[in-house]
Amino acid sequence: MSASTALPRSLVVRLDSAGDVLLAGPAVRAVAAGSARTTLLCGPQGVAAARLLPGVDEVLVHDAPWVGLEPAPVSRTATERLIEELASRRFDRALVLVSYHQSPLPTALLLKMAGVGRIAADSEDYPGALLDLRHRRLPHRHEALAALDLARDAGCALPPGDDGALRVLPPPDMTPLTGGEPYVVLHPGAAVPARAWSPGRAARAAAALSAAGHRVVVTGGPDERDLTSYVAGGHALDLGGATDLRQLAGVLAGARVMVAGNTGPTHLAAAVGTPVVCLFAPVVPAERWRPYGVPHVLLGDQGAACAGSRARRCPLPGHPCLDGVGDRQVLAAVAALGGPSDDRTERSVTPDPWSRDAAWPGRGGDRATERGATV
Repeated sequence: MSASTALPRSLVVRLDSAGDVLLAGPAVRAVAAGSARTTLLCGPQGVAAARLLPGVDEVLVHDAPWVGLEPAPVSRTATERLIEELASRRFDRALVLVSYHQSPLPTALLLKMAGVGRIAADSEDYPGALLDLRHRRLPHRHEALAALDLARDAGCALPPGDDGALRVLPPPDMTPLTGGEPYVVLHPGAAVPARAWSPGRAARAAAALSAAGHRVVVTGGPDERDLTSYVAGGHALDLGGATDLRQLAGVLAGARVMVAGNTGPTHLAAAVGTPVVCLFAPVVPAERWRPYGVPHVLLGDQGAACAGSRARRCPLPGHPCLDGVGDRQVLAAVAALGGPSDDRTERSVTPDPWSRDAAWPGRGGDRATERGATV
């Protein structure tokens, strides 16, 4: 293959949490479908998720000081090291993925300094010379679809037969850990406390699910062992700290239903095709971060006074938007989603029409364009 027709070397950037990286998966596959090699640059919290995504050949890590709940300090040494590492790979193009409230421009500046050929991103801010494709996301767009919009407008199409759903590499069989009988996963924790039940409310839900005849498996990370032990009580199997992210994917793949707040593992459940009962606090909009591509039920008062506040801890006494959800609602939602696993069907995602004439390596032309995806 001649140099003029060689497939490009591509970089996808998503510097946020594991859940955000999982939501970037369909866009990553679209980029990888037309690339010789695809590298994903992520933050420390997204590494494990990045290594689960199909289409990723290499994972780079940078703890960026402009993202995260506890941003890293600004470091000239770390910044220069990143620029050198990116420059050594001679990327032809990059897709910078951010949430609707974030700016891609700090990342774009570093990519330009590293000599990346073409850079595309959603940006409400004027990018000057930092972006070759300044994309405008559609209003109220789900994060997974917004990333796909950007990829498609940059000339990166999903391969034939790819429905655009979330996906991870095949997880391990976790039956030796979970047992073979059907079960419901209850994941009580979240990085942002406002986005999950209080511990007492989660414990009552575990008891109610068990009393209704469900076998309950409680999951959580190594730093959540006290929480999962308390929630499981004498009613459930406690797997707190017993799995890494890949193994958690296996546990979720074997579940009939997952019950959880708005947290990364709900997107992992979606990626393995497991329905989700999502306790969704309205501090961020459900339309952007609800479970994607699988049957799901949202519970929680979306009109609560905290709506849109991005609060990390509930500002209202008693956490009413989530703790006010009754056991009957939870049991009804689980019953609606939790039929036998062989009867479970995954809802496919039908992509919207896309604009495809953006300037991009391999698409012809080198004109910088400024447009939004069309519908």
